[in-house]
Amino acid sequence: MKKYILLLMVAGFAMSCNKDFDSLNTDTKKPKDVEPAFLFSGAQRQLSDVLTNSNVNFNIFRLLAQYWTETTYIDESNYDLNTRNIPQNFWNQMYVDVIEGLVDCQAQLNRVDPNLSTAASKNKNACTEIMIVYSYSILVNTYGNVPYSEALNINNVYPKYDDAAEIYGKLLTRLDAAMAALDPAADGFGSADLLLGGNIGQWKVFGNSIKLKLGMMLADSDPTLAKATVQAAAPNVMASSDDNVIFHYMGSPPNTNPIWVDLVQSNRKDFVAANTIVDAMKPLGDPRIPEYFTVDATGGYTGGPYGDNNNYSTYSKPGSRILSQDFESIIMDYSEVSFLLAEAVERNFISGVAANHYEEGIRASMNYWGISDALATAYLQKPEVAYATAAGDWKQKIGVQKWIALYNRGFDAWTEIRRLDQPVLALPADAVSGYPVRYTYPVQEQNLNTANWEKASSDIGGDVVETKLFWDKN
Repeated sequence: MKKYILLLMVAGFAMSCNKDFDSLNTDTKKPKDVEPAFLFSGAQRQLSDVLTNSNVNFNIFRLLAQYWTETTYIDESNYDLNTRNIPQNFWNQMYVDVIEGLVDCQAQLNRVDPNLSTAASKNKNACTEIMIVYSYSILVNTYGNVPYSEALNINNVYPKYDDAAEIYGKLLTRLDAAMAALDPAADGFGSADLLLGGNIGQWKVFGNSIKLKLGMMLADSDPTLAKATVQAAAPNVMASSDDNVIFHYMGSPPNTNPIWVDLVQSNRKDFVAANTIVDAMKPLGDPRIPEYFTVDATGGYTGGPYGDNNNYSTYSKPGSRILSQDFESIIMDYSEVSFLLAEAVERNFISGVAANHYEEGIRASMNYWGISDALATAYLQKPEVAYATAAGDWKQKIGVQKWIALYNRGFDAWTEIRRLDQPVLALPADAVSGYPVRYTYPVQEQNLNTANWEKASSDIGGDVVETKLFWDKN
């Protein structure tokens, strides 16, 4: 009898343990049903924050582009990506905060309307798909091969890494399908769309501009696909600055400009202008300098030597507009598109006059920063700037001016520097590596997804910052 009672007690304990373990596997803080619009807005905000913030634990792209350099802590300016585990932090933000939110949004849309029968539902799904495509392209352009086909699957905690070039092909296919599904006569996310206000026509323009960008990324690795992609996209891309895709921050917390949060609210003095960009702009008499930077201790404009331990009070600092609470974040703009079109002409992907697109790119940047048309025209007429007389080949002409125009958009500037090899950036004296052309894979992947990490590292040619990505052929 005692033995029987003991068996019942053990069985009861086991059942209670099963119940407890089941409850542990249930995320009680993550509701099953969430309004898709909230998820869409949240993912847009997270993407903007990831690309905009200046926290060296997450985003050091302004340093890699040598727009800014550091004062007290100079590890990142000397290409130390590991002390703060920057690659892992950026990876987690993109996968968890951005892409997972967008995937959840699509799942909720399908739950509300399993067949996506209404045009409005299809529009919402397509807009979400375009955001997913853009977000994955950022991951590929940062690391190379990454989890894609098996990513974010709770039943597979050891996802394989997909080939980066193959991911690009799949992203282009998804992008075309999403744009084809858009119906400008129907509604989208409306005011919950924090980038384009639910304007489906503008989503088509944004989608084609992304397609142009992805096509140009392939220009050296797969020129045939690149040309076909660019030719299909070019007639439908941004036509003016009215088409810019911008995230607007607010003038009071918690929805403020992340740079203001990082530097002003936190009262940090971590960055000054880098001599690299200041020394490039000053000889050109570039009228954007007062918008980009403050004056230095003597009333002029100087940048701290890149990678040195610089005195904060001596050099120019990021400009007051950039540090304002409500300063917006550019996701993509007409200036960038114009430079891409200039390059497409030079590569014989499309017809046209490269100089015209080049000038449009500079004018659009000048206009955005509040520079008058007269000053922009005078700048373009300088022999050092004019397309016919500026130094170097088309890569140098376009690459240098695009770098200047992309100021404060560190990730895109870093990407173009790697792709065009312009401008040529000198290594800091105490650099711990060569110029980083990719982020290394996260430590968590090395420890927890070891076999797949080892294969990916081997496939790309080594998990180091100097390993070029598939599209970086020069």
